[in-house]
Amino acid sequence: MADDRPEQLPRSLGAWGIWLLVVNGMIGAGIFGLPSGAVAAAGAFSPLVYVLCALLILPVLLCFAELASYFRATGGPIRYATEAFGPFLGFQAGWLFYVARAIAFSANAVLLVNSVGYFWPAASEGATRIAMLALICGGMTLINVIGATRAIGSLAALTVLKFAVLVGVVVAGVAVLGGGAVPMVSIVPPAGSDLGAAVLLLVYAYVGFESAVVPAGEARNPRRDMPRGLLLGLLAVALLYVAIQLVSMAAVPGIATSTTPLLDVAAALLGPVGAAVLMFGVVASVGANLVSTSFSTPRVSYSLALDDSLPAWFGRVHPRHLTPANSIVMYGAISFAMAVFGSFAWLAASSVVSRLLLYGLTCAAVPLLRPRHRGDGGFVLPMGAAIPLLGIAACGWLMLQVSLKSALLTMGFLLVGSGLYAVARRRGRATGSAGG
Repeated sequence: MADDRPEQLPRSLGAWGIWLLVVNGMIGAGIFGLPSGAVAAAGAFSPLVYVLCALLILPVLLCFAELASYFRATGGPIRYATEAFGPFLGFQAGWLFYVARAIAFSANAVLLVNSVGYFWPAASEGATRIAMLALICGGMTLINVIGATRAIGSLAALTVLKFAVLVGVVVAGVAVLGGGAVPMVSIVPPAGSDLGAAVLLLVYAYVGFESAVVPAGEARNPRRDMPRGLLLGLLAVALLYVAIQLVSMAAVPGIATSTTPLLDVAAALLGPVGAAVLMFGVVASVGANLVSTSFSTPRVSYSLALDDSLPAWFGRVHPRHLTPANSIVMYGAISFAMAVFGSFAWLAASSVVSRLLLYGLTCAAVPLLRPRHRGDGGFVLPMGAAIPLLGIAACGWLMLQVSLKSALLTMGFLLVGSGLYAVARRRGRATGSAGG
């Protein structure tokens, strides 16, 4: 298999763990606010927009599935881009991933504190807020430093809680509303609807799956388990999203104007107790997303250090716990600093552009890497280059929907990354020359 270098990290990640990383990468806080925006943009057609978005992201996910089945080393998109296009674009792929996920982690940490503040207002203010953020970032860092098995165990527990609440909303809708839980769904967009805006809004409920391919160096059988975990994860998430949208439309007819749609749905079905339980689900959902992100993203800086694209400090493994502890601690510190000091809403759009560039780069790598590795017994897509081309087209269409400001911010990130790469390479050459 490609890049089959010895890994210092133990291979303890199976298909179940990969599936957990996929679904928790996709299901964060967004689903708790999307039903209203979907109805506002597409009306009764909105449940089918979730299906369209799943189909739109499918070719991209399939490209990740094929490449993930070829590689056994940590890094995911870094490995793919490096072998297909060279070390510079490999570094940029990792840099784009790292920046986008660090911003998302910080945003979700703030959201989690604000959710606690719904019941305890002091939690989202002043020194108490800083202490809560330190507890969240420090706790996630500790869980991941002391071992991958413990991190996946925590992720599994939070996933069970999250799915219990979200599936509970669907079950409660069927129990309370009966046949009314399935409203009239239009098979065509209503007149005056903005289908493009609806797709752009909802497609981002499906991104984040790429986190699952990064820790391939800890997967027991990436050739088999990576494609399986990715595809089953997308299927589970799509079914859940459609069911939630149907129940939301039936339970709250005026949901298009709601600012807290799922809270309103839970309250309509089960009263104040339902709203409280759903808020518990928000905490579990965001918590699971944080565990998933803090597990995968530090493996990016670890992998870049192994490639001499970052200082060797990031590549050191804890002698007892066998985890990339330095990378994990640095990621926690960066995320904490952004959460405390930054109002980084203006950066969120640029993280979207970064992710689309990463997706397009990965799709473009498939036709180049397939001839080299298709004989290794990996997961080879049918129809030649058609699926990678569909993935590139989907990313291109979505890129056309973002603002110029977001694109310029992303270019700025790429320039910063290029500077870091040049410094690391220069130091690596100097060290090599001194050693020789």
